[in-house]
Amino acid sequence: MRIFQVDSFTTELFKGNPAAVCMFVGDEPDTWMQNIAAEMNLSETAFLKKMKGGYELRWFTPATEVDLCGHATLAAAHILWETGELDAAVEARFYTKSGLLKAVKNGNWIQLDFPVEEDEEAEPPQELLDGLGVPFLYVGKNRIDYLVEVESEQVLRMLRPAKEKLSKLANRGVIVTCRSEDGRYDFMSRFFAPALGIDEDPVTGSAHCCLGPYWKRKLGQDQFTAYQASARGGMLRLKVTDRVYISGQATTVFSGEIRSQG
Repeated sequence: MRIFQVDSFTTELFKGNPAAVCMFVGDEPDTWMQNIAAEMNLSETAFLKKMKGGYELRWFTPATEVDLCGHATLAAAHILWETGELDAAVEARFYTKSGLLKAVKNGNWIQLDFPVEEDEEAEPPQELLDGLGVPFLYVGKNRIDYLVEVESEQVLRMLRPAKEKLSKLANRGVIVTCRSEDGRYDFMSRFFAPALGIDEDPVTGSAHCCLGPYWKRKLGQDQFTAYQASARGGMLRLKVTDRVYISGQATTVFSGEIRSQG
């Protein structure tokens, strides 16, 4: 069984968001996959299993399994094409807890076909107010995350959340966003999920399933260039229709073998 570490949403080593990709699992129990994810100690480890018409794909943080992950899906597609498992002209099809997800290769870019996860305006709970500790322009919530817009890029970059308070929220995490002051980007974001063992995720593809529709409503456009302003940082391109098409690049850091499944 082979395992790879990939930096997603970047072309530079040690930037973007690192994910592990395990290729291919058989009938290993969930506890084994959780142990591998804990051993890798990355925000996500993706497990691929061959099946008719594509691949079963599951994602585990060091602490738990999650229903949707963008950067580890990008990493999985990248590895399938880089290793020659799939021809570059062939679409990658992933069967997941969030339904069928697809990826296509466009030169050095990979485009993910993801579901819309639109938010609705929500009353912020006290844990969110105390956890972020800055003024909000807007608070929304979808089935996965809270979405918070703040007033400036400076506020976004200076955020130092109280992780113990955010970890008490009854959802996956918190997306914080603002208009970009950098002309290369339409908006910026950061993502915090301490309840999942991820204090801050470097680049969160799945958060853009909410961010894309939000900024489409606000700006009246359907294509965006976005930047996630974590310490590692990463760029994404978005097109929003009845789906969210998330494009990014990826680079392989290393590969190895899992020698024992015990």
